[in-house]
Amino acid sequence: MLEEVEHWLSTRSWSVTDRPLHRLMAAKRATGQSVSVVLPALDEERTVGEIVAAIRHDLVEQTPLVDEVVVVDSGSTDRTSEVAAAAGARVVHRDEILPRLPAVPGKGEVLWRSLLVTHGDIVCFVDADLREFSSDFVTGIVGPLLTDPGVDLVKAMYDRPLAASAGVPAGQGGRVTELMARPLLNMHWPQLAGFVQPLGGEYAARRSLLERLPFPVGYGVELGMLVDALHLVGLDALAQVDVGVRKHRHQDGQALGRMAAAIYRTAQLRLARGHLVRPALTQFERGEEGFEPRTYSVDTEERPPMVEIEEYAARRAA
Repeated sequence: MLEEVEHWLSTRSWSVTDRPLHRLMAAKRATGQSVSVVLPALDEERTVGEIVAAIRHDLVEQTPLVDEVVVVDSGSTDRTSEVAAAAGARVVHRDEILPRLPAVPGKGEVLWRSLLVTHGDIVCFVDADLREFSSDFVTGIVGPLLTDPGVDLVKAMYDRPLAASAGVPAGQGGRVTELMARPLLNMHWPQLAGFVQPLGGEYAARRSLLERLPFPVGYGVELGMLVDALHLVGLDALAQVDVGVRKHRHQDGQALGRMAAAIYRTAQLRLARGHLVRPALTQFERGEEGFEPRTYSVDTEERPPMVEIEEYAARRAA
C-alpha cells in the first residue's frame, strides 16, 4: 500500500505552476468544457467580496477561464449577499433551491444544492472565509481537470498558518485534519493517505462525478466525498495541487470538537452502513454554578446523488 501511495504522490500531486494559465485556456478551447465556481457562504461579509472580485478580475474579465461565479448564501444575517453581488457574483439563497425539500443547516447541504443552480462541466468549490485570496486556488485545482481526461477530482493542498501561542508552533493549522481525519484515513482508507489537506474546502470535480455522489449535509462532506470518489472512480482519478498558503478564520476548541464528531460519524457510516442512530456530543462550558453541559446533535443525514433528484433530471433533459 505504501508503494501505491508513493506512486500516486509522484504522478498525481502537482504545483499550480505546472500548468500556466495560457495552457489552461488552450485546453478549455480544445475541449469546450465550462467552469463554475461556487462559494458556500454564511455571514462572510468581511471576506467574500474580495474573493469574488479576484476571481472575476483574473479569471472572467482578464482571462475567460471561469464561466460563472455563484455564491450560495445559507442564511446569513449580515451583508454577505449584498457584498457578494456587488463584487460580481450571482447570489442564490439556499432555501430558494429545491424548495419542496426543506433545507437543513450545514455546508454539505449548500454544496449539494449548488449543483441545481450551476451549469459548469467542472465545478470548483471555494470557502468564503479565506483571507489574502489568490486566484491560483482556482486555476490550480481546475487545471488538471481541463488538461487530463483521466482526472475527476482535485483537492488543493497548502500551508495553513496558525498563530503561535501556548507552545503551539506557527504553521500548524488543520487541527481536525491531524487529530481525526488523517488517522481515520490512514487506518481505514490507506490509499488516501497521500492527501495533504483531505478536509480542505477548495477542490474541483467533474459534474459527472459530483452528481453521482451522496453528500453528507454537514462538516463531514469533504471526507465523505473523498472516500466515495475513491470507491467510485479509483485512486488514479483523484489528484492534488499545491497552491501555496491558505489563511482563514480559525474556530475555537469546542467548534473543532463538533467538527471532529461529524468527521468520525461520516467515516463510521461508510465503514458500516445500517443500524443508524442519531448520536449526540456533550461538551462543557463554565457557568455561574460550575461546568454546564451543552449537547449538540451530530450530523448523520446525507443527501442522495443528485442524479436521483427529479428536478435535476428534468433540467438535464431540457
